[in-house]
Amino acid sequence: MKLTEKVSYLQGLIDGLEIDESTKEGKVFSKMAEILEELAEAVEGMQDEISEMTELVDIIDQDLGDVEEALLDEDDDDDDDYEDDDDDEDFDFDDDELYEVTCPSCGDTVYLTEEMVDEGSIECPGCGENLEFDFDEDLIECDCEEDKE
Repeated sequence: MKLTEKVSYLQGLIDGLEIDESTKEGKVFSKMAEILEELAEAVEGMQDEISEMTELVDIIDQDLGDVEEALLDEDDDDDDDYEDDDDDEDFDFDDDELYEVTCPSCGDTVYLTEEMVDEGSIECPGCGENLEFDFDEDLIECDCEEDKE
């Protein structure tokens, strides 16, 4: 039974008692019944609005979850592109030819300019391993300290 129905039932009981509304007690019961009816209607209206808002919040939450998932997928793609850009920022591609070497210790890819190869060795930025190079026009060979042992 809804709250408004309960208040209507109570109103019927009060009317059935045939209380005289001209007396002090009659006026009190009559006003209390009116106030209870107004409160019950207000509460029922709020319950309806809360139900509607709950449905809307659920829909918004589901849509937000879809947006978050899409953004996280895009962020993952952007991170991959960004990491590639980090490796390339140290070099001026227009002026230098780049050579790619994989460190045998940590497996990181290291990009070298001709100047770096001419120096003969560098320290791997990933693990600190000393990488030594023999420069040939067609081939760069890595003679790492680990291989010498």
